[in-house]
Amino acid sequence: MKKIKEVLQERILVLDGAMGTMLQRYKFQEEDFRGERFKDWEHPLQGNNDLLSLTQPHAIAEVHRKYFAAGADIVETNTFSSTTIAMADYYMEDLVYELNYESARIAKEVADEFTQKDPDKPRFVAGSIGPTNKTASMSPDVNDPGFRAVSFNELRIAYKQQVEALLDGGADLLLVETIFDTLNAKAALFAIEEVKEERNIDVPIMVSGTITDASGRTLSGQTAEAFLISISHIPILSVGFNCALGANQLVPHLEVLSSRTEHAISAHPNAGLPNAFGEYDETPEQMATQIKEYVEKGLVNIVGGCCGTTPEHISAIAKLVKQYDPRELPTVDE
Repeated sequence: MKKIKEVLQERILVLDGAMGTMLQRYKFQEEDFRGERFKDWEHPLQGNNDLLSLTQPHAIAEVHRKYFAAGADIVETNTFSSTTIAMADYYMEDLVYELNYESARIAKEVADEFTQKDPDKPRFVAGSIGPTNKTASMSPDVNDPGFRAVSFNELRIAYKQQVEALLDGGADLLLVETIFDTLNAKAALFAIEEVKEERNIDVPIMVSGTITDASGRTLSGQTAEAFLISISHIPILSVGFNCALGANQLVPHLEVLSSRTEHAISAHPNAGLPNAFGEYDETPEQMATQIKEYVEKGLVNIVGGCCGTTPEHISAIAKLVKQYDPRELPTVDE
């Protein structure tokens, strides 16, 4: 099978859309999240989407299958919150290895199924590594600006555990995404480098930040260029942005990245901005029209969807990008 670096030279790759948006369609209730195994768990579990990899694995596989069928080259594992830090909300820290391992295994099984059907279009699994629900750069207490809810070392340990399990489960690459605090991301990247060194392996890394508002900065205050510089000491496959904004609001920030890096550029925006009910109204056609600007300007190598996007959105994006060349990359030396 071709390596992802080779495929990136040939065409724009399509990332999947939102897992959460798809899972909402199942209307799972508390007992569905619990399944038989966790029926006596002392704490509420509804909303713990990552747990569904253990209690509703067929639904997770089905979502991956729908995204691949829509034209995705890469699907993300259902592990956005699968760290001990985030799972503490459900008192499920001890399940973290299993959550990551099983999520990666399910996604890899579906990816292999599609690759076998069409070997000319290899399918890849990206281990999704979310930002956790704590920030290492800022205090959650307005009265104590020096206080931190989590340390760099605590994040590093949690991320390392997640990375090991994702790789053991079969992830082809790792996606550190929705980065609102670059210090958290640095802990994740440090942990990945540790695992690579210990196992003597190389694994492609995608890094995706989040611009939180019209100021063009991440939550911890960095501009797109500052964010890029902060992570540029790590050997990565791609850098980009996801979430928070719709496709058209990301254009200026992608232009900044594209003009300043030799890495591939990725973008997986939301389906517009949420309405008053927190729902996303942008249609697949509207989103594809906006993403057309990315490809016409030669800004991206990998494109997909975040909140509110569905296989229909990914299908529209996949049809569009087929007609365009990817942003030019330096030749791969292998």
